[in-house]
Amino acid sequence: PSTEMITLMWSFIVSIYSIGGLLGSSSAGYLSVRFGRKKAMLFANIPALLGAALMGLSRLCGSFEMIIAGRLFSGVCGGKLAFLPVYAGEISPKKLRGFINVTSTVFLALGKTVARILGLRELLGSQSRWPMLMASCGFPALVQLVALPFFPESPPYLLMHAGDQEGCKKAIRQLWGEGQHQAEIDDIMKEKATMKNTKILSVLELVKEPAFRWQLYMIVILTATIQLCGINAV
Repeated sequence: PSTEMITLMWSFIVSIYSIGGLLGSSSAGYLSVRFGRKKAMLFANIPALLGAALMGLSRLCGSFEMIIAGRLFSGVCGGKLAFLPVYAGEISPKKLRGFINVTSTVFLALGKTVARILGLRELLGSQSRWPMLMASCGFPALVQLVALPFFPESPPYLLMHAGDQEGCKKAIRQLWGEGQHQAEIDDIMKEKATMKNTKILSVLELVKEPAFRWQLYMIVILTATIQLCGINAV
């Protein structure tokens, strides 16, 4: 192919990850309520493993289309990572909740760092080993797929959405140990009562709602400035 066509294919391979992320994140909220946090995270590993397999075998099959499809599936999994901070925050004790929520961002940055190191030509970034580098994104998904079934479902989900109070208490004891946890259960019940009187807005309704305009501005500004703060360079 010509140089222009190679540039076009490369640009498409890079950018299609974001399209997959948009598709994954748009369905994250529905899946987390429909199937629960734990099952939704398990489902998210399927596109991750599929994408890793497609990209890892692309050179063997001589198909750049497999890289495009693999990047798309990896993006879908990346978009569904919205489950992770929700699940981590809901299963953690109140005194550790803020700390646990921050760790997801720390490990996201750590994952990028490890990927950049592995991408060095002296490691997996060589002409012969790049399929292994592309397929390595399936390793964390495989670990999560094996380990996550041993974790309980989110206690707030069990109580608020599934209506399973006994299951909620069992999950709390498994996560936080034996003891008096009635105060935490009461907090979840209060949140459930509040949610009944709260209308869930779509993205379009959120943008149109004047009451949330300044909060929306703040989120957009913070998200945009994160891209300009130099974290990717670090």
